[in-house]
Amino acid sequence: MALRSVRERVLQTPCLEGGGLILAVPAYALIMGRSGSECFLLMALLSVTVMIWSPIHNTVFDLIDLHVTGRLASDRPNRLRMVHALSHESTAVIMTLTVLVLLGRHSFRGALAVGFTLTIACSIYAYLFHLGYDRLRPASGIRVRVNDLPNSSRENASTVSSPVPDSWT
Repeated sequence: MALRSVRERVLQTPCLEGGGLILAVPAYALIMGRSGSECFLLMALLSVTVMIWSPIHNTVFDLIDLHVTGRLASDRPNRLRMVHALSHESTAVIMTLTVLVLLGRHSFRGALAVGFTLTIACSIYAYLFHLGYDRLRPASGIRVRVNDLPNSSRENASTVSSPVPDSWT
């Protein structure tokens, strides 16, 4: 079995963030009534913050999923993909609040509102991005020994008996 390599994460993260910038900058400029260059700078700084956070979050989430279910990220069921996207975006709000307050000139409450609005939009985008990315580039980088998987996963690593509720699959 395999997880994504560091090299693959280095490719995945800017692809995710670059697509997000293409969508977010014009929308933020239109809604906030600010110049495109000002919005690009703010969104780019938010993106850099999230690019630092994203591979950490995704790797930890993938390792937990692998440990609990024996499943690769590219084999993740749709409902757990939604949990992944929401956990990523929700924690990203915490990571980006300071940037929104200081550089976006938002109040704390305004920054939270912008952060949560971006979270909803980015969660939908992240879900669709990862769904497509996993189909185009299935995980195949870092090999994991079957002995490192949970006991229930050792018998048959391709069809894992999962402790995740059936409704998630």
